[in-house]
Amino acid sequence: MNLTRKAQRCLSWRRLGWAISTLLLASLVISAAAEGAAFQLDPSQTSVKFTLGDILHTVQGTFQLKHGSVELDPASGTISGEIVVDAKSGKSGSAMRDRKMHNEILESERYPEISFRPDSIEGAVAPQGESSIRVHGRFNIHGVDREITVPAEMERSEGRWTATVHFTVPYAKWGMKNPSTLFLHVNDSVEIDLLAAGSVVRPPIANPARYQ
Repeated sequence: MNLTRKAQRCLSWRRLGWAISTLLLASLVISAAAEGAAFQLDPSQTSVKFTLGDILHTVQGTFQLKHGSVELDPASGTISGEIVVDAKSGKSGSAMRDRKMHNEILESERYPEISFRPDSIEGAVAPQGESSIRVHGRFNIHGVDREITVPAEMERSEGRWTATVHFTVPYAKWGMKNPSTLFLHVNDSVEIDLLAAGSVVRPPIANPARYQ
């Protein structure tokens, strides 16, 4: 009888241990899912603006977002996904200037997309409210990948997010033509301002194997 009771107590302790282990595993998985996030960009709420200075005045224009989504794992500092801009949508308010931009500088018929593929972040992303981070990745323009790191100001609320990004593209240094002439001289770099907005679509687990 004593042996049977001892066996029952051992079995009960084992079951309790299994239950505790299961609860701990579940809490780790839930915590990991809550930390990560997937962000979908809304083209109707996202703007891409460019600014190019010259001697007489500053040229400003816009591009249109085609699509974009990124997945973030703050625990590992990794980020993945792609933001794609329609290179042929670029407009500056002057038909003549835009033809020159598309035909001679961007060659947008040959290279119809401009994209950014992030791979890592510096700084913490708050689950709610504002965050200041730096995003590293590959920026593709004129058919060539360039490694860049850009600062981003991000704000996140329940189910929604916004981010502002400002960076410089040294297009002449990167092999594209400078449109300067004898009577008009423009900068050999262009300023880019991205205002992105969209929804938080799901909280992925970046590496579920580590919890198994």
